[in-house]
Parts: sequence; structure tokens; C-alpha cells
Amino acid sequence: MEDVCEGKDFSFPLEEQRVLELWARLDAFHEQLRRTEGGEEFIFYDGPPFATGLPHYGHILAGTIKDVVTRHQSMRGRHVMRRFGWDCHGLPVEFEIDKLLGITNRQQVLDLGIGKYNETCRGIVTKYVAEWEAVVTRTGRWIDFKADYKTMDINFMESVWWVFGQLWDKDLVYKGFKVMPYSTGCKTALSNFEAGLDYRTVPDPAVMVSFPVVGDADNAALVAWTTTPWTLPSNLALCVNANLVYAKVKDKSNGTVYIVAESRLGQLPVKAKASGKKQAPSKGSNAEAVQGGLDTESYELLAKIPGSSLVGLKYTPLFDFFLEFQDTAFRVIADNYVTDDSGTGVVHCAPAFGEDDHRVCLSAGIIEASGLVVAVDDDGHFIEKISQFKGRHVKEADKDIINAVKDKGRLVSKGSIEHSYPYCWRSGTPLIYRAVPSWFIKVEKIRDQLLECNKETYWVPDYVKEKRFHNWLEGARDWAVSRSRFWGTPLPVWISQDGEEIVVMDSIEKLERLSGVKVNDLHRHHVDDITIPSSRGPEFGVLKRVEDVFDCWFESGSMPYAYIHYPFENRELFEKNFPGNFVAEGLDQTRGWFYTLMVLSTALFGKPAFKNLICNGLVLAEDGKKMSKSKQNYPSPMEVIDEYGADALRLYLVNSPVVRAESLRFKRIGVFGVVKDVFLPWYNAYRFLVQNAKRLEVEGLTAFSPIDQASLRKSSNVLDHWIHSATESLVSFVHQEMDAYRLYTVVFSGYFTWSCFHLPMLWPNLIATLSLQVVPYLVKYIDNLTNIYVRFNRKRLKGRTGEEDCKISLSTLYHVSKYSNIQF
Repeated sequence: MEDVCEGKDFSFPLEEQRVLELWARLDAFHEQLRRTEGGEEFIFYDGPPFATGLPHYGHILAGTIKDVVTRHQSMRGRHVMRRFGWDCHGLPVEFEIDKLLGITNRQQVLDLGIGKYNETCRGIVTKYVAEWEAVVTRTGRWIDFKADYKTMDINFMESVWWVFGQLWDKDLVYKGFKVMPYSTGCKTALSNFEAGLDYRTVPDPAVMVSFPVVGDADNAALVAWTTTPWTLPSNLALCVNANLVYAKVKDKSNGTVYIVAESRLGQLPVKAKASGKKQAPSKGSNAEAVQGGLDTESYELLAKIPGSSLVGLKYTPLFDFFLEFQDTAFRVIADNYVTDDSGTGVVHCAPAFGEDDHRVCLSAGIIEASGLVVAVDDDGHFIEKISQFKGRHVKEADKDIINAVKDKGRLVSKGSIEHSYPYCWRSGTPLIYRAVPSWFIKVEKIRDQLLECNKETYWVPDYVKEKRFHNWLEGARDWAVSRSRFWGTPLPVWISQDGEEIVVMDSIEKLERLSGVKVNDLHRHHVDDITIPSSRGPEFGVLKRVEDVFDCWFESGSMPYAYIHYPFENRELFEKNFPGNFVAEGLDQTRGWFYTLMVLSTALFGKPAFKNLICNGLVLAEDGKKMSKSKQNYPSPMEVIDEYGADALRLYLVNSPVVRAESLRFKRIGVFGVVKDVFLPWYNAYRFLVQNAKRLEVEGLTAFSPIDQASLRKSSNVLDHWIHSATESLVSFVHQEMDAYRLYTVVFSGYFTWSCFHLPMLWPNLIATLSLQVVPYLVKYIDNLTNIYVRFNRKRLKGRTGEEDCKISLSTLYHVSKYSNIQF
């Protein structure tokens, strides 16, 4: 045995470095895989992080959870393949390249060339690979970086094609024109769950605008309220609720007549009593200018009108940009989505920029599906048709549009509202809602199946499954899976010039067979120019690929199949072991990866993609705010690891509310507390064992060799039996809690699990002797070991009751320290 130092002089970080070096020399991780090969498979899906940044505490937390579970399963004899993955496509990469190359619009990419753009994207993907491997390895996690998978690899991409091809064959794919969240910063549509990733409380203009009713005897005007003035140039209809009662009122100061919902009369601007000037209601759509309804000093009630009688009325357009629609547009329609809990009970409809607007205008015949004009381009600027504001970004044009409305005498009131508004999770710019053509998966068609598949899964904590995820599935809508971008897996859809013939490629072999072209890469610049002869004959020309690429969430949702190149390879491995056993990620993935996994597996196989799931919460800065590099409100992970060790950090993270999907305010002192309260007491118990074992040799007695456990059971000392029983209870508790995936009661540390694969003798330090930690069960066990067993057996351990009794006591201390490692 090596000499041991005082606890205050012992360095856990340095000892971890020694263990890492030993693991590397022995190729320990791969040796474990070799030894368990052929055993029962435990399938673990590792969600791919974006490769455009460095790992943070959230990654270390998720990595620790994954490492705890997969180590436990490996130590139970199961074969656990662990391959690191990289999410290589999509907005994160393109956004970085756009900044690097100074690209601000789509045309600049086309001028540069898609090939050059994509190869630049490919080059940045591996920028941080070395840093990731260094940090992940230093945290003690065992995972294979050499056999990693990348979503940009041709095998992965081919499996993604296969997934889409299967959905196409099942009639679960269609092309549509839909109003979707749209990022002008990244110049692409976002899925609904992406749009929900970054909501911010921000101020926006809130205006009331009048729309004079054609032929009204009182020259009345309907009044609509909006927080998006930039949509007013595209107004084509007004929508009311046929079941509401509306009121026609006259402004006593100037004779103007307005029509609004009776319950919203308090929203109309009133005279300020002191100055005699009109003023708008205070901020917020629910602010009442006069509590309880109409201000009779300012307005006279002329009539009450049922909402149904307003339907069909024509009104004077606000702008003349869409006069070609005047035969069908600029009239009042009705729908129940209009409520009287905000605004005026009259909604201005711009069908290209609102999901409900688009739906009701189509239904009422205001527009046709093929005739919609989208007056805003991909960069968020008004097109030539909106001549007065052409080239202006919509958000920047708000003020001028309001002034134009005022100049027309149509501005009833102007104010502002502070509300929650979605921002692009990548560019940080406010989203708009914009009609875009896209390819959709019919999620609504399989919604009931999704809910049934969710019931077959086990989540920790279960309330995330039963509440948050269930509710999200219950309201699931068709999923737009295409993006009008460049760096991604191309949609495998080839269409004829007349649109009558569509061929979906579900393999490279099929594309090569139909086109006669050898394919070595599936990215856009390699397949966009490949054409297919029409099956109807040469007179029908050739089929060309659509320009879109897949949403990167579709790729990550395809991971269970694509990372092993199923069905082109590994058929038996997949089909015998699907659904997978385990996944783990953060709470935000309930609307991200967990969702896309569930949608695709349900659509493909009628099964969930996974059986067991651990969902962690967010790691925040000590002040409760989001960790920010610019604010420097948290210590760097490597700084903490270098000071206290990776295992202290791992245990601190996993023994916290964050493993129950709650938030954790990261505190450096908390990591120190783990060292002080858990590691040092255990180390001191081990040090006491080593010192007394070496003392036997110093005193000329027989060198210490632990007595076998069968012989120790014959010990007459009641404390020996007691500590053995306590250890067995600890081990039993670990089995019970790990089988239930409750890591907040059971924690495996990375470095502490090694001795079960190596030395028959105890490691010369704490790091090698501790394989599992149960908190608070573990803390109590340590207290029992150090303050009861060691304290009450000091004379025996020091040899004062005879050499034989000393060896029995030392052997007992040895085995209880090592027993858990051998069992697991």
C-alpha cells in the first residue's frame, strides 16, 4: 500500500488525473465494452449537441446523468454502446457562417455559391470537437468519441431520407402554405416548439384603427385593435364574433361614430377631464378607460347590434395596395376565435401574417389558397407592391405606418403594451408570423396514437410526462419539417415541371438507379443538379429536386435509426432492441428532441422511441438568472473541476432539485460542501485503514492481507456484523433506486467505479474505493462508518486487542469499503 497523507493535504483533482491516465493506458472504457459484448443490450440514445460552442454546466449535468445510468447498467453486465453525437446542420451553423462571411440576405449566399457556403459550414462543425472531448473526458464520463456519429455523415443522411420515405408511403406528408413563426434574423420559418424556446416581455405599439362601413346611415366605422401595425397594409378583412353584442356609439366631441363589442366600450379613448384632450386607454389591452363600460360624458350610445348582423358589411380599405381583391375582400366575416377579453371585439385580418387570419379568410372566400400575396420578403422587408414602405423592415416601419394611418384620419388611439413575445432562439430577433410554403408531417392525424405511446413510457419526474409533455402532445399540430436553407439534409423529393409527378428517394441506391449518377455526398451542392427522366416519357421533361432542406429537429428525431444506418445496416440490432432503454436531456426538450423522437417513432412503428427518460431542469447562476458569458455571473466548469475535482461537481449537480426537473442556482460553495461533508470523511476512514495496515509491517508483524468474507461472518464482534449489514442495505437501496431511475437518491461517480474492473486490492486512495454514493443515505452511512464503527473499534484497529482481532477489524473495514465496487 502507498503512503497516505492527511486529508487537508490530499488533492482530489490530482488523484482524478492519475485515474484518467490509468484508464487511458488500460483502454478501460473499450475493455469494458469488450467484456460485456454478447451480453444483454442496453440501448442508450445520446442526443446530439450543436457543435458550435463549448460545453457548459447544463451539458455536464446531462452528461453526468447519462454516465451514471450507463455505468450502472454496464456494471450489471449489460452491453451499453455509448457513441457521442454531433448535430451538424441547421440554423446554429448557418448563423455562425453568416456572421463570419458578413451575409445578411439569401441572395448573397446564391452569389457566393451554395457549394462554397456549405463547405464553409462543414469546416466549422469540427471546430470545438477537441475541446468537447477534453472537457467530457475530464468529467470522468465514458463515451466513445472515435466512433461518434455526425448528422452530416452520408450514412446518417441516407437513413433520414428513409424515414421521410416511410412517412410519404404512409400518406403522412403533404406540401402546404401555412402561416408559421418566422425568423427574419435567420431568414427561415421555425417550428412551433422552436418558437416557444425564447419568450421575452417587451413593449409593442398598440393602436386602434377605424374602418368606415360602406353605406352606413350614421357613417359608422368598425374599430380594430392591433399590436402589429406593420400588418395593416396587408389588411383584407375584419373578423367579429357572431355571438357577441356590439355597440354603435357617437363621439360627442366630433360626431364620429364607432362600432365595437359592447363589453369593450371602455377601451375607446376618452376626454381627459382637466385638459379637454382625448387620450387613449393606459398600457395594456385590458386597461379600462372607464371602469364598467361607456363614458357617457364622451360618447352617446346609438344602438346595440348582434354580431351576426355585421357579417357581410363592406368597409373602406385602409390602404390601396390590394384593390385587386376588392370583389371578395374588405368585408366583415365571423369566427369564434374573436373574443371580448381584449381589444375591441373586432380583429383586423391580414391572411399572410396570422394563422387564424389565414384560416378564416380562406374559409370565407376572401382569398384562395393559390392566390395569397405575401407582402414581406425572406429578409423581413416589404416587397415592391407595398410601394409606400418598400424595402423597409417590418418592425422598423411600425412608426411610419402609424403616422400614415393618422394622416388618413383613421387612427383612433395610439399607445403601447408590454406583453410576452416570441424571439428567435438563435438570432435573438423578434419573430413574425408569415405565410410560407412548407412540407408538413400530419401530426394531427396520429395525435391519439402519440398520447397512447406516451403512456408506455416511464419518466423521472413523472409530472413532466403527465402534465407538460401530455399537454403538448394533446395540442400537437402538423409539423413543418422543411426549411428554405442551404446547410442540411436535402428533402429527397423530385418533382416534374408540371407538378404532376413526384418521386421520393428513400435511399442512395434509388437515386443512383433512377438518375444514372454516382452519389458520394447528399448535401445540396452535390444533389441539386441531379435530374430524373419522367416516367411518362421524354416529352414531359425531367424531375428536379425541391430546394428545401430538413429542419435539423427532423434529423435529431431520426437519430435512433440514423446513427446505426438503419435499415441499411444493423437490422437485427435495431429490431431486437427497439424502443431504446434510456434517454436523458433537459426540460426544454419536451418540446424539442423528446417530441420529435415520439412523433417519428409513433408514425413509423406505432411505438415510443424510448422506455425510460430522465428530465433535468436548468442550471442557473447564483443570482437565479441565466448563466451569461458576457455578464460573467458564474465560474467556468474547468475552474471548479481544477479546484474541487470532477466528482465533487458531478455529485453536487446530481444531488440537487435539478434532477427532478427543477432549477438549480449554482453555488461554488456547494461543490466545496460535497468535498467537506462526503469525500473527506470517507477518505479519512480509508487513511485510517491504510495507516494501521502498514503499522503491522512496521511492528514486525505479518503483512496485512484481508481475511475472506466467509471467515469474517464468524466474527464475534457485533459491530462487524452491524457494519456488514449496513453495507448490504446500502447496496440493496442502490439497486432499488437505480432500477427506478431516481438519481437524486443514488449517485454514481465517474472515477469511483473503476476498482470493480481492476485491482483485487484496495486502491491507495478514496477515489478508487468508492463506487456509489447514496444521498442522504450515503451521508448517514459514512457517519455510521466513521463515527461509530471506526471510533468504537479504534483499539481493535490499532492492534491493542491482539493481532488476530486487529486483522479481523481491518479486514471488515477493507471489505465494507470495497464491497459495493465488487457488486456493481
